[in-house]
Amino acid sequence: MSVTPEINAERLLKDLRHLAQIGAGADGAVHRIAGNDADMAARDWIDKTMRVAGLQSSYDATGNVFARRSATSGPWLLIGSHSDTVPAAGHLDGAYGVIAAMEVLRTLHEAGHPMADHVESVAWFDEEGVREGSQGGLTGSTALTRDPHAEDLFGYIELHVEQGPRMERAGLDLAPVTGIVGVRRYRVTACGQANHAGTTPFEMRQDAGRVASRVAAELRSICQEADPASVGNAGVIAFDPAAANVVPGAARVELEVRAGREEALDAIERALTDFLLLVAAEEECTAHIECTSAKPAAVFDERVLGVVEEVCRRHTDRCAPLLSYAGHDASVISTRIPTAMLFVPSTGGFSHSNREHTADEHLVLGARALLDAVVRTGEVLLPQVLSQQLVAA
Repeated sequence: MSVTPEINAERLLKDLRHLAQIGAGADGAVHRIAGNDADMAARDWIDKTMRVAGLQSSYDATGNVFARRSATSGPWLLIGSHSDTVPAAGHLDGAYGVIAAMEVLRTLHEAGHPMADHVESVAWFDEEGVREGSQGGLTGSTALTRDPHAEDLFGYIELHVEQGPRMERAGLDLAPVTGIVGVRRYRVTACGQANHAGTTPFEMRQDAGRVASRVAAELRSICQEADPASVGNAGVIAFDPAAANVVPGAARVELEVRAGREEALDAIERALTDFLLLVAAEEECTAHIECTSAKPAAVFDERVLGVVEEVCRRHTDRCAPLLSYAGHDASVISTRIPTAMLFVPSTGGFSHSNREHTADEHLVLGARALLDAVVRTGEVLLPQVLSQQLVAA
């Protein structure tokens, strides 16, 4: 490989500001829900921007926007993120990774760098899963894992803002991401006996609400005992009948748990089930727990992650590996293609909010690190992939 060129920092920041205006509301928040007019306008702008740069840009059947050099036959290293948002979003979640990938590809193309022939950028469709009819998000990346085009890709690297406070708190500039937590959601239901709350003594109650409340309150302890790095949340709780003077005869609580290892998620599920049955017996109720969704933990490819970590340490001594607690397209892609990620810090840890912010110097640093990681990954993986193709031919 030749000497790595330098990204155009001014263009990177200008494009980020431009994309932030597509779908922006009066409050400054961004409303690019997958498939709405703003989202489609953003994809159209991405497509046209890459065409103007002299690159080949195209949509796939799902709505992902891909760009690469014309008349190249691969294999390609895929880079990018998603351009859709949640309602009232910040301007960096997903969008930063898309713009940085566009900048990296344009930089390599303009410099005539040999790696330019082996890089493809992507703006994923419906990562967030908040549009009507979505099946939980990660739509575009899931579609690619089932597409023959995945065979043409020898790796995937995604740059993203952290979306949390850990990097800022630790004073980190960059973080190679080791993997993405698995996420499981549960619906806990309890049945007891509705009764007059004023005339029914405590010891004679079959209080379904108390079962749900005790489970919700115990979730943190259950998670931390199974894996101190795990997290959990009781986000929905409902009693029936919902009246201050009636002992609930039925109750429901919806839980979510996240951990970096499937073994930890299994341990949390077992402990949660055991505690629920214990509490239900003590309250003289019946109870049931149902896993409503499960996304497995993702552990990234050691070779690509090693390159990303090497590059991060070359750019700054203020870096450390982190596990991602937010979901990303990289989790799905990693099931099919060697994958890694890198983070830049989020000011105050805010995300999915118009308070989302990352300093310009960190945005530029992240894009520079992505460019170096792309070139270095090509040096490490591409010769092996090309030799395998020759043998197969």
